[in-house]
Amino acid sequence: MKLAYLKRSTALLFFMAAIILYAGCAGSSRENTMNGKTVEVLGKKIYYVENGTGTPVVLVHGNTGSSAWWSQIMDLPGCRVIALDLPNFGRSEALEVADIDVYADHLVAFIAALKLEAPVVVGHSLGGGVVMSLAARNPKIARAIVLIDSASPSGLVTPEAHYPYIEMFKTNRDMMRQALAAVAPTMKNDELLDRLTDDAMKMAPLAFAGNARALERFNYVGRAGAFKNPVLVIWGRKDAIITEAMVRETAAAYGKATLEIVDTVGHSIMVEDPAAFKRIVGGFLKGLSS
Repeated sequence: MKLAYLKRSTALLFFMAAIILYAGCAGSSRENTMNGKTVEVLGKKIYYVENGTGTPVVLVHGNTGSSAWWSQIMDLPGCRVIALDLPNFGRSEALEVADIDVYADHLVAFIAALKLEAPVVVGHSLGGGVVMSLAARNPKIARAIVLIDSASPSGLVTPEAHYPYIEMFKTNRDMMRQALAAVAPTMKNDELLDRLTDDAMKMAPLAFAGNARALERFNYVGRAGAFKNPVLVIWGRKDAIITEAMVRETAAAYGKATLEIVDTVGHSIMVEDPAAFKRIVGGFLKGLSS
């Protein structure tokens, strides 16, 4: 019974994450930080990495995540690819709250700070919920969105019995590593898994339970469809968190949605099969220009 709780809690924990800085920022300053940069928006430093030139593509990670989750797919042809650490995550500064809409508001400001015009915004897991929130409340901001094994419009409720296990992840690196391996079941890259685990342990303490509570509050049923531009929904059939019914609910919420089901991966296609990610998303991006 305890092992079952752990498996379910680890999956739900990872499923929650978010986005970046609020609209109305008054200027921004950028600087190199390690292999990336930081941009200050609303008094918080947000870490990000970027590669290439062309169509702007913004990548939003999931719970316990960071920009490192996108490290294998940063070379999309003809694109300026930007992956950030959300506030409360990785090398970015912490907020005082954990909330999907607040993360989405911060993402709006991040896009404004980098002066990105009509980017394609990609969200994974809870990051998909953040992108859903951003697009519904700012339907003109994105040229298109991509939702990967995303939170559905009706959110996700974590059983109360799971919260003590969620709190254990704050200090137990081995448990965290095991959890991340479970949400990327076909990934065979131990070095990358160690890097993702190190970044996961940097998450703000309040976000561990806070992100789960945020998903319980999340509800965009009847609202997500305010975004009228193209939407690509990707789901891995081996996903232990998001069911096929949930992903079909997400696709059905949009008037211009395409659903792509990948039989060979689980919750995290970008680390499990980067080539498939680039093929599917690259084809979607090309279609936007035709």
